This record gives sequence, structure tokens and C-alpha cells, in this order.
Amino acid sequence: MTKLANYVTGQWITGDGDGQALYHAVNGSLIGHATTQGLDFGSVLDYGRRTGGPALRKLTFHDRGRLLKALALHLRDHLDRFYQISYQTGATKADSWIDIEGGIGNLFSYASLRRQFPDEPFCIDGDSIGLSKQGSFIGQHLLVPREGVAIHINAFNFPVWGMLEKIAVNLLAGMPAVVKPATVTSFLTETVVREIIASGILPEGSLQLLCGSAGDLLDHVQSQDVITFTGSATTGLKLKSHPRVLAESVPFNMEADSLNCIVLGGDVEPGMPEWDIFVKEVRKEMTAKAGQKCTAIRRIFVPAGKIEDVWKAIAKSLSQTTIGNPLNEQVRMGSLAGQSQRDEVRAQVQKLLSSSQIVYGSLDSVQVVDADAEKGAFMSPLLLLNENPFADTTVHEVEAFGPVSTIMPYQSLEEATQLARMGKGSLVCSIVTADTTIARHFVLGAASHHGRILVLNNECAKESTGHGSPLPMLVHGGPGRAGGGEEMGGVRGVKHYMQRVAVQGSPSMITAITNVYQAGAAVHEDEKHPFRKYFEELSIGDAVITHKRTVTEADIVNFANVSWDHFYAHTDHTSLEGTIFEKPVAHGYFILSAAAGLFVDAKKGPVLLNYGLEECRFLKPVYAGTTIGVKLTCKQKTVQEKKEASDVKKGIVKWLVEVSDQTGEAVAVATILTMVKLKFQ
Repeated sequence: MTKLANYVTGQWITGDGDGQALYHAVNGSLIGHATTQGLDFGSVLDYGRRTGGPALRKLTFHDRGRLLKALALHLRDHLDRFYQISYQTGATKADSWIDIEGGIGNLFSYASLRRQFPDEPFCIDGDSIGLSKQGSFIGQHLLVPREGVAIHINAFNFPVWGMLEKIAVNLLAGMPAVVKPATVTSFLTETVVREIIASGILPEGSLQLLCGSAGDLLDHVQSQDVITFTGSATTGLKLKSHPRVLAESVPFNMEADSLNCIVLGGDVEPGMPEWDIFVKEVRKEMTAKAGQKCTAIRRIFVPAGKIEDVWKAIAKSLSQTTIGNPLNEQVRMGSLAGQSQRDEVRAQVQKLLSSSQIVYGSLDSVQVVDADAEKGAFMSPLLLLNENPFADTTVHEVEAFGPVSTIMPYQSLEEATQLARMGKGSLVCSIVTADTTIARHFVLGAASHHGRILVLNNECAKESTGHGSPLPMLVHGGPGRAGGGEEMGGVRGVKHYMQRVAVQGSPSMITAITNVYQAGAAVHEDEKHPFRKYFEELSIGDAVITHKRTVTEADIVNFANVSWDHFYAHTDHTSLEGTIFEKPVAHGYFILSAAAGLFVDAKKGPVLLNYGLEECRFLKPVYAGTTIGVKLTCKQKTVQEKKEASDVKKGIVKWLVEVSDQTGEAVAVATILTMVKLKFQ
């Protein structure tokens, strides 16, 4: 008998007893068993906190991001093996691509996201806040990794993507994970985790795996832990209300299955590209992963006068979908993940039939290719019709988690918006329309009830990732029934695994703590100009205070002629009445250019180039006769990674540029970036 193993406390351990039997979704044969019986879940969590956590927190965001990239590259070398096992879950090659390569893509995406964070184990959150009149007391929010474990309780439909999309985020944040995949498809998750552990890329304790029941896992959670759950709203509520979770105030992120919908705009007619786009999107979402997607379309809203034409077009498209053995190249839709899932879908469809009728497909039979319809967990796509969606709310409350959708009519855009909201919160909603007014009205009316809204038309259809595709840089979650949580979302997702703390003190103290210069902090001047220093030699707070320069009328006129910026405030004495200007004012960009002329060291040295400009503000008019000076201060440093082995080692340095006039008042402030060479190549 084959048993899956659990990877916990640094070793592969097979649980006691038989546990749960796992079956091949296509032919019904026994694959093996999974059990966590006999494991000490308290020790598992403690191991992650004591071993994985400290190792990850020693690394910077850039270090962690590079680990994710290395892991993604490693897993990509083992795709063939993952695909072969994925077929056993009933997934076609296209389904497996979403699950496997989509998950690896998340690793790549979050690896790239490291560049939006400092090369530090922590990051600042927002700008500093002045708390005193003289500027000697300020506040700054910091984000630091939580010192617990990220516990991921995942669904059966995406055994690879579900794991990788979550751990990419918590690992970048500096937090270890314990992954508990749904048992029915955990054999695929175990295969991927074995490869991850064998690679040796992640620090020990960063990732642990439980194949089987969660047992008393939640009895051992602590306040520094984070729980994420994907699955049914009923199970999620049960876990979220666990006494230990409540007592310890453990952050709980839930992504629940929801009654996602799609709307056909009233402007769309047969023959328009949007008509075909709509039909294609519905068919794709009904048949991809055999409808076993938390983002799949469950409700279809169509103008009442077009309802018959639309359901017939969808039915015709569904009839062209070949169902059967995923290994057969002709097959476009595989089986459900198991017999129990099929039984559950059929039971839910029976509830829907109390107010709907089947207009395509059969609840009891299905034609399959190269497979046995009864031994495998196959099911026909089912398109239901509900002609009175306001009269019976069952269709807005019951979800059949398979290839099942219900089409419904609406009389007006207001009705379509109301129907979309009747799902009481969903992960995603789509509208297909070529009319911008319809799109705006619907999006603003429905946005409060959905985590994501896709507006599809002929302009974006070819490149659109589709209704059912969560993307790592966008939030994945939704309000109400959808769980009220958010996953991924780029930087937003990383912050979910970090603790925000407000730090108060003097500018110099906050500078020392954050390694980011704060205005008003002490600076360091020496004989060596900062532009003469290599990257390693520069310290935060290194500064140069320049000599001064008086702006003349000729400067203003010449800059207008050189730049072609003849805006009246700079050039026309007669047009200033009613403005804030007393006389022609110097261009803001001239002031910035003049500031550069004051602070730049002209000789060739470690500074390779000007890399950019951030946060530029012009604070006070500068007229002819005003004398300006500059304080240039090293604000922040980040090593830049080499793209090629032959590249010069370099880093990006941010400089605070403060321009003041003869009264000492600030007239302009900006952050400039330079690329600076490292001394040791």
C-alpha cells in the first residue's frame, strides 16, 4: 500500500493508520492513502517558528526574492513529471498548465516584486509624519515579518497553484509556511514539495507539508501566526470561529467559493465580436478544470429579449467540447477530482432544479472518449435556465462546484446590477460590452459586491487573461460570501504577513533605525564630495551643502528659449494680475537644473549616470534676484543585481535635494536617483 508522507520538523514522516484512500479521477483506481495521524501538530508549528522563521528573517527582501526565482527555475525543470501526475486528478493539459505553470509563474512574479522593497529584512510603510512644530519629533510606520507561521489550508481544485501562490507571498515577507492541501489531490502537492525540499533552495523550516487531516492543528496557533483558507464558506466559518483563533486574534484570510457571474451588455447583438467573446468566455469557464474553479461562472445574465439566442449559442459551443481521458489529445474537458465531488455536484444541481430547467446536458449521463464514464468522475456540462431570477433566490445561494451554470434574463441594466449583487459577494464578475457608458454604470454599481471585475470587449479580448484567472499583482478575494479576504495583490499581499508598527522619535533616530534619511536628521559632511565616493563608501546622511547662486532675469528668459516653455507666468509681465505671482517667476525645472549645477561634482568618478527623479515639489516662487543654495543628502542605497556576468557591479542611490532661498525657506525639494559603481568588482 502506497502512503503519502508528511514533511514536518525537517523530515519525511508517514502517518499512522490507513487514513483516507485516494483514487485516480479518470479510471477510479486506488492511488494510495494519506494520513497525518500520530503527528504532533504543536511541534510542527513550533519548528516553523523556531527554525524557519529566524532563517527567513535574517534575509532581506532581495535575498528572499532570489530564493523564489531559483525555486521557480528549479521546478520548471520537472514539469513533465508534474504533468503526468496531474492527469490523475482529472485535469487536461490546459488545466494542468493553469495549476502547475500558473503556480510557478506566481513564484517568478513575486521574485520580481522584490525590487519594490528595500534590500532590508523590513520596510517602511508610507512617508514619515511630522509630529512637532520644529520638526524634532516625527513618526514612521514600519513593516516587519511576523514571528509565527503561515498556515495554508487549501482546496482540492488547484493542488499546485493553491500552494505556490500563497507561499510565494509569505516567503517574500519573511514568514515560514505549513501547507495543508485538500487530501483528495494531495498526492500532486506532495510530489511538488518533495522536489522543493530536495532542491535545498529554501532554508530549513521554511516549508512544511501535511497530507491528510488538519487534526488539532488550530489548537496550537499563536497570535503571531497567520491562517489562510480556501474552500467552502461553511468550513471557512467553522475554522475562523475556532476558540483558539479568536482568543489569540490570529489573522484569518478566507477565499471562499462564490457565485460569480457574467453579464452580456444590452448593446451586444449577434454578429458583433462581443457576442462571440461572451459565448466563448462562458464555455471556457464552464469546462476548464471541469468547472471546479472558485472563480468559475455560475450565473449568466442576459437581456431578456436575447435569452433564447444566447443559451442556444452557448449550448452549441458546449456540444463541441470533447470529454474524456485527459491524456487523449482530442479531449478538452476531463473529469471531476473524484466520485465524491461528482455526487456533491449532482446533489446541488437537484436543488437548483427546483426553480430552473436544464437546457443543455444531462445530469445522469455523459459521452466520453477513451474512458469509462462510471469508473471515472465524469460529468456532462449543464446549462440551466431560470426565467424568474428575482422570484426564487436558490440560484443566488446554491453553488454546484462543477461544469454547471445558470442563464437568467434581465430587463434593464439596473436589474442586471441588482442580480449581480444578489450573490452576496463574489470573487469575480465580468461584463461584456462595447459601450463605455454601460461599463461605467455597471462597474460602479456592482463593485461593492465583487473582488474583481473584468470588462471585456473586442479591444482587449485577445490579450485578456479571462474571467477565471486570478493574477499575482491583483487582489484575489471578495466580500461577503466570497470570504471577505484578499490574497496576492502584489505588495498588498506581502503586507498581510507583516506587522505594522508606528515608531516615534527624532529624525536622526528614525534615520538610524530605518536606514532611510529623514529630513531634519543630522548629516555628515567631509572634504570628499559624495559623488566621489563608491557605493560601499557612502553612508546614509552623507551630505554636501553647496555654495549659492543668484537667479537673474536672463536665466529665466534663456531657459524659456532653450526649453521652449513660454508659459505666461515665466514670460508675460502683463498677464499676472489675479495670479499668485508678483512678477515673472523662474521655471521650476530651471530651479532643479540650477540645483544640479550646484551640487554635481563634474569630474569622472563612481557615479555612472542619473537614474531618475522622484517626489519633486516646487514650494515657493523664485524671482529674479533670489539667491538659492542646495543641501544634497544620501537618503537610501540599494544594490542593483547584475543581469549579465560581465556587468559592472553597481547600486542605486537616492539623494534628498533641498533647495532654499536667502531667507532659509525651502523653495523646492526632490529625490534624485543615481547609479553608482561598487568599488570592489
